[in-house]
Formats: sequence, structure tokens, C-alpha cells
Amino acid sequence: MKFFDREEKIEKLRAIRRKSVSEAQFTVITGRRRVGKTELVKRAYGADEFAYLFVSRKSEADLVAGFVEEMNRLCPDSVSPEIRSLEGFFREVFKIARSRPITVFIDEFQEFRKITPSVFSVLQGLWDREHGSVKLNLVVCGSINTLMHEIFMNRKEPLYGRQTAFIRVEPFSVEVLKEVLRFHKKGYKAEDLLALWTFTGGVAKYVALMMDAGATDFKGMLKVAIDEDSFFLEEGKALLGDEFGKDYSIYFSILSAISRGVTERNEIEQVVGRQIGGYLTRLEDDYHLVSKRVPFGAKTTRQVRYQIDDPFYRFWFRFIFRYDYMVQMKSFELMRKLIARDYPAFSGIALELYFQKKMAESGHWSRIGSWWDRKGENEIDLVAENELDGGCVVCEVKRDRSRIDLNALKAKFAAFANAVGGRWKRAKPEFLALSTEEM
Repeated sequence: MKFFDREEKIEKLRAIRRKSVSEAQFTVITGRRRVGKTELVKRAYGADEFAYLFVSRKSEADLVAGFVEEMNRLCPDSVSPEIRSLEGFFREVFKIARSRPITVFIDEFQEFRKITPSVFSVLQGLWDREHGSVKLNLVVCGSINTLMHEIFMNRKEPLYGRQTAFIRVEPFSVEVLKEVLRFHKKGYKAEDLLALWTFTGGVAKYVALMMDAGATDFKGMLKVAIDEDSFFLEEGKALLGDEFGKDYSIYFSILSAISRGVTERNEIEQVVGRQIGGYLTRLEDDYHLVSKRVPFGAKTTRQVRYQIDDPFYRFWFRFIFRYDYMVQMKSFELMRKLIARDYPAFSGIALELYFQKKMAESGHWSRIGSWWDRKGENEIDLVAENELDGGCVVCEVKRDRSRIDLNALKAKFAAFANAVGGRWKRAKPEFLALSTEEM
């Protein structure tokens, strides 16, 4: 697939490299797996202009042998092939950088913890002693967010605070998704965009797989996702197994329940069969996979609901994890039919998340959320306000625009204003009907 977006981050990385010639730089890049972190660095620097060190789970000696070979490709005969330790290797890297500017990119940096954790102390010592005298552009990347956060944000860790820049790579914005789809399918329909958002959430790898397969509508994307050799079938386990460790089955059960619309803690606990307070907290604060939602303008947090923010994980847990037994039986045709049956309702929620993201990306709104009352009789899909100019909108979201009743929405807003009080009793919002037509 053609490379899209990332111009701002590419320029930032290039500016960092220019700065490293006079002052060493240590850049940390994070973001969920498959989002395009490695490709970003390659685009910024050119594949032949930096040493690419991938930290795979090998013995230290085997890992170092590969590192030495790569450094000697970039800087011929600069590192002795006799070196067998990571400490010895990194000492040579800093030695090279004393005399010439170099860029070193370490991918899956957090994996050092499972090979030789002492390497973090080695790098700390080298950086503290020599960063003022070397021309080193050191870029490290990791996709297990909890470990990367621990390595660089925990005061007790050797590398705490050593980074000079922190870059987070996010999935494609909704505008970039439109650009991608427009490039591959002129005259695409709104339903095609909704399907691409629902299946991929804008994650670069998933978008590329769909586009490279010529899957530009719901039927095509479903065939790519649910098939015998599909990359998507094991993806959730591959991505989250390392994150969750031995408790992965509990986390998976929680996420599966939320993906099916079980969003309140007591309901989730009934499904999972145990207390889950600590697990929910970690899913929110450490893994950033769920978010805690309260009614817009609520003065208390008693009416808490949880949602999976990543559209791909919503899809994977709702359908692939739930129907894993069909995957094992290779009943892919039946599985596709079941997903197609439930897709309209499922993608209706995805459409709400799409408009939330679109409104957030606009930069116009200071607060965006949903509202519901205690009895569940009134619910508003989207409320947004601009606290600077006082503007606000109240939105009903449905796939089919003809099913939206703005008079009913106004009545719900009256209930909302009465419950929230304050300035909302005097507010004069714009009432919007949002459907696939407005995507």
C-alpha cells in the first residue's frame, strides 16, 4: 500500500537527527503494534542510513552477532566480530559516535528485559558519561506499552528521564482513512468507510492488508478477516498475550463481555464469575484498552460504563474470540454469515465511536461525551461543548438517517438539561442527525 500521512512526525525525526550532530539525542517511540512505528523511522531516515537493531528473543551472543553485522554494514569494519556481550557492543557504538554522526534504531526495545535486563543500566552509564561528547541519534521503539512506560517513566528504573524526545504513533485519523479509501476506490460509499473503520480502527497494518487484497467494501473486508489463512484470526492473542501474561484469560473474558455490550462492572463480574476491579483499572490505566464512561455533565461517577476504545479490538473480541471454536473447526463461511447478521447493530456503535473521534480530531470541542439517565429511559449518543465560545451540539447517531427523530432528541435534551442543571438549562444547542451520510 502507498505510504500515507505521518509528515509531521517524519519531519520531527529528521530535525532530531540534525540536532544529534551537535548534541546526542535519545528518542523513544511508542504506539500499539501494527501502527507503523518501524515504517515511520524507515521513511524518516532511509533504510540505508541507520543501523536497524531488532531485539528478538535469542541468546545474548546470537543477538549481539546480528547487531555487530548490522553496525558493520553501516560503518564498515567498525565493530569486532569477536564481541559477544551487549555491554561490549554498546561501548563500541558510543566509541564510533565520538568521531562521526550515526543513527541507531533499536526495535522492540522492551525485549531486552527478557534477555539481559542489565543492558538498561549499561546504556544509562554510557549515556550519562558520554552524551555530551558523541554524535549519536539513538531511537528506541517498543509496542508493549506497559513495559516501555515502566522502563522510561518509573523513577526506580535506570533509564528514567534519559529520553530527549517521546513520540507516540497513533492509528490513522478519519480524514486519512478517507484519503486511503479514495486512492484505492474512487467513488467509494459511506458504508465502505464505515466497514474500514470497524474492521481496522485506522491501524496501518490492517488497512494495508485490506487495500493490498483489494478489499474496499464490507463483503471483501469480511472475507479477508475471516478465512483459513487470515492474519486477523490470531492477532488478538498475538498482540495481548505478552501484555497480559498469566492472567490473559481473565482479561480476555472481560474484553469479550464489554465487546458484546456488557458495560457495567456488576454485569461484567456476573459474566466473568469473579471480582474484576483491579483488572478493569489495569485495562484502563496501564493497557489503555478500555475507558471509563460517565454521563456527560454527571456530578458523580456512580453510573459508570466501560467501552473498548480500539475498533479493531472491539471487532476481534466480539466476533473472532467469541467464535474461536468455529475457527478451530474451519467453519469460516458460517462464521461470516453470523458476523454479517450482527454487523448492522455492531457497526452502529462503531459509527458513534467514529463521530467521537472525528469531533475530537477537529480540535473545536473541549468536551465530548454521551449521556444517559439513571433509569435508562433517556440516552443521548453525543454531546459536545466548546467552553471558550459557549457553543454546543447534541447528536443522535444511527446508520440510517431516516430513523433519526430530532423532536425526540430535543425531548431527551430537556431531560438532560434538567438533570445536569447549571448553564445547560439556558443552553441553545445545535441538534444534529449523524448517519453514514455525514461520515
